[in-house]
Amino acid sequence: MNRTIKIHFQGPAGLIEASLDLPEAIKHQPASYRPRGIALVAHPHPLLGGTMDNKVAQTLARTFAQLGYVTLRPNFRGVGSSEGVHDDGRGEAQDLIAIIAWMRDSFSWAGIPELEGQAWPELVGELPLAMAGFSFGSYVSSHVVSHLNEMGGAPERLIMVGSATSKWDVAPVPKNTIVIHGEVDDVIPLSSVIDWARPQELTVQVIPGADHFFHRKLHCIRDLILSAWHGQPDPSQGA
Repeated sequence: MNRTIKIHFQGPAGLIEASLDLPEAIKHQPASYRPRGIALVAHPHPLLGGTMDNKVAQTLARTFAQLGYVTLRPNFRGVGSSEGVHDDGRGEAQDLIAIIAWMRDSFSWAGIPELEGQAWPELVGELPLAMAGFSFGSYVSSHVVSHLNEMGGAPERLIMVGSATSKWDVAPVPKNTIVIHGEVDDVIPLSSVIDWARPQELTVQVIPGADHFFHRKLHCIRDLILSAWHGQPDPSQGA
């Protein structure tokens, strides 16, 4: 069984294309494995080449999988085979809200051939939700989390990487949010992230020498998340 599965499902603007990343343990315990939770990863700006296959988005998804989460990486509207047209974050936020509702419904997973015989889809309504966003995806995710908080369905935790604070109006986020930024980011200056985080008393974790796309520093993102998430990675997962 592949750990990454390509799927399609209906969204507000039409068909949504996504990659489903599974914990390694599901391969060995398909009928009994209980994930730690479900996770949603939002990719960078669609008009600047951002897709669900962006290296940072993939790193976030694989890290969630290592922690024991079933993770979805959707393509925003107008990207790949996702239908619709780019909407400057407004429609994209609506899409993520709809995707979360889809993920939390056990019936959504029925009919995906690769999941036949797996027990965890019956549990999705009980599992905590985690979210992560990179660059433009961090902006969209911040507003989705704000909406979920207002509706009483707050996610367990949010990860923001390369937070797009100098480009868009990024919403305030919960205190336990993991904020990661590159020291030499020339797209989103570190100073703008510090200015955004300061009034919220958020800690910004800076990766020395990292640019906006974290070239040769992806493992640093992984290691920071693994060390911060509940203290330790899921012991049932391999390194």
